[in-house]
Amino acid sequence: MTDVTPDPKDRHDRLFRTALLIRLVEERIIDLYPSDCIQSPVHLSIGQEAVAVGVCEPLQRNDLLFGTYRGHAYYLARGGDLNAMFAELFGKIGGVSKGKAGSMHLAAPAVGMMGSSAVVASAIPHAVGAALAARVRNTNQVIVTAFGDGATEEGVYHESLNFAALHGLPVLFVCENNGLAVHASLAERQAYRMIDQARLYGIPAETLTDGWDFLAIADATDALVREIRRDGRPRYLEVATYRSREHVGPAEDFGAGYRRRIGLEDWQDRDPLIQDTDRIARLTPEITAEIDRAEAFARASPWPEHEDLLSDVV
Repeated sequence: MTDVTPDPKDRHDRLFRTALLIRLVEERIIDLYPSDCIQSPVHLSIGQEAVAVGVCEPLQRNDLLFGTYRGHAYYLARGGDLNAMFAELFGKIGGVSKGKAGSMHLAAPAVGMMGSSAVVASAIPHAVGAALAARVRNTNQVIVTAFGDGATEEGVYHESLNFAALHGLPVLFVCENNGLAVHASLAERQAYRMIDQARLYGIPAETLTDGWDFLAIADATDALVREIRRDGRPRYLEVATYRSREHVGPAEDFGAGYRRRIGLEDWQDRDPLIQDTDRIARLTPEITAEIDRAEAFARASPWPEHEDLLSDVV
């Protein structure tokens, strides 16, 4: 068997396409939302796609990822089925959770997306528990938990960092730091730095400031995942990113007065999903057709029946 070095251009194209898919899916959600066909609140990842794409790229099939209510990007980056996602948003039986989970609780266990939760920080201890199971069972899995900067203010976050460090568990903590918890900035909420806090527990930690660069995020994640597989101990990655839309819903919210539009403009000046116009033009027709098919699947999927109400309930 001949070793073949992967073509960096192919890798860039693949990651770019996934990031653009996420962007165009969420733009379609924005278009659909006023019609009320989407049956749950939505928390959009526009501006933050590169984090999910970069974090998921080095993961193996049996690695597990636990996300948050802002989970569209991780679901798609991990390989979740687009048809089933749209049907779930529509509340249809063809959805990944038969229409019961909606946008905030997406899961695709078959590809290692173990679920997301509307409760801030609640998936973090689930990931630590899965990492404990992986260590006990000696599966060589890496468990990833992705969360926002607001989650670092919850008690269970600190308990999880401590437990993972104390017991040497194979978990990667990924903080998507967009600087906001709803409308409150970091300066209004935190007297600490997240990176220092993680190190206080003895967890090696690093920060990336170019949260639009999916290749840099993928490279950093790959290095951390390799370290975790080697020694079985936790690592921490903080990525500075930018939330372009309101906390919940499809609109912009710069009129609320808690942030300035210049921050959006600065981010968009570096956003490859805006700046790389040639690649966008080449890939958009194919991706748009894929989204059209997923929307059609969702519309054609039946509604749940009364007998489905308590199915899959334990």
